[in-house]
Order: sequence, then C-alpha cells, then structure tokens
Amino acid sequence: MTLNDAVAKRINKLLRERKMTQYRLERKSGLIHGALDRILNGQNKTVTLTTVYKLARGFDMTYIEFLDDEVFRSELIEID
Repeated sequence: MTLNDAVAKRINKLLRERKMTQYRLERKSGLIHGALDRILNGQNKTVTLTTVYKLARGFDMTYIEFLDDEVFRSELIEID
C-alpha cells in the first residue's frame, strides 16, 4: 500500500464515521472536486502536507489527529 492509498483509506473511514459526503468535505476543506476525486480513486501519486492539512480542516480536526490512525502505522506503506 502506498502512502496515497493510506490517505484515501483514512478519508473514506472518516467520511463513513461522520456520515459526511465527499461534496461536503470538498466545501469544508477548500479542495477542488477533481483533486479529492483523484486521491480517492488512486490517481494522485503525491499527497502533500498542505492537502493533508486541508483535509483535516475539512473534518474539523488537526492534521496530527488525521494522521493518528492505524493505517499510517503499517510498515507495509511504500514511500517513493
């Protein structure tokens, strides 16, 4: 699993937990539809810290809280 895959999994998990739509996350985070769509579909190869910060803001959490998940603790994450 790549780091980008892990970010997509975390986003999907939070969307389900918070019963939030992708559209609402886009509006709250300030990310454009295409950018979030590419992350979720595995087409984005580089998720930046700025993007993680915006995603966290969209979920009303800090980027530390966003990254504090088991999916990021895996030693199987590939980092290019």
